[in-house]
Amino acid sequence: MNAETPCHDVPTSPVYGPITSWRYGQSLGIDVIYRDSICSFNCVYCQLGQIHQVIDRQDVFVPTGDLLKALDAVDMSKVDWVTFSGSGEPTLALNIGEVIDAIRDRYDKPVLVLTNSTWLYDAATRRRLLRATVVDCKLDAASDTMLSRMNRPAAGVTFDRILEGIRAMRREPGFEGRLVVQCMFMPMNLHEAAKLADIIASIHPDEVQLNTPRRPKLREWTLNSRAVLTEEQKAAASILSTITAEQAEEVEALLRERTGVPIRSVYSRN
Repeated sequence: MNAETPCHDVPTSPVYGPITSWRYGQSLGIDVIYRDSICSFNCVYCQLGQIHQVIDRQDVFVPTGDLLKALDAVDMSKVDWVTFSGSGEPTLALNIGEVIDAIRDRYDKPVLVLTNSTWLYDAATRRRLLRATVVDCKLDAASDTMLSRMNRPAAGVTFDRILEGIRAMRREPGFEGRLVVQCMFMPMNLHEAAKLADIIASIHPDEVQLNTPRRPKLREWTLNSRAVLTEEQKAAASILSTITAEQAEEVEALLRERTGVPIRSVYSRN
């Protein structure tokens, strides 16, 4: 693959895109999981479909050299952000820090880590993220009950552990990037909006992102489910319950009032 070939034409690469993100423009995906869907969550709304391995342990899933070789083939002039996401929870990868450092050293591009926050309680994991431009932390639940219903975490993952981790990342020495909290709202967790707003206010993030699952949920994970779905996949996918634009406006107003930080909503996209 030469430098002019879009990575999404080669679905077997751990690097994919760039794809258009409602939050971050043209986003180049870095999949440090890659060989299977592996995550510490199995969210009811996950666009990847049913997670194959729901685990609470870290490992090296893709060698750093393989990831950097795939990056060398990319035309970076078409990339706004380099985003760690893909086939599962990126902080499960022990080499995520090595890859972030290499990207920051080689390219003049901001680095985003999309995380479900389950490993931010771990000091070594937080240190690996020090050079990220943005750490975008998932926080969908305000209780263990809702965490179990909506995010369906691996055994051992608790709400308190997640909240402790986000707060620790916020005050991590040496982290000069932005900390963002992303909340996925569905009818099932809408009643926790006020409690979530108060929790977020205690975190003091730089921004809150209000989301709802507008992308259908696949039955099975495949590599191209990270980005652009085929028509066959779309036809077989499940349409999920979302909150309405009016409900999103109410939650956005609540978040603005109680947190005092900028809010970005998938409905307004401002």
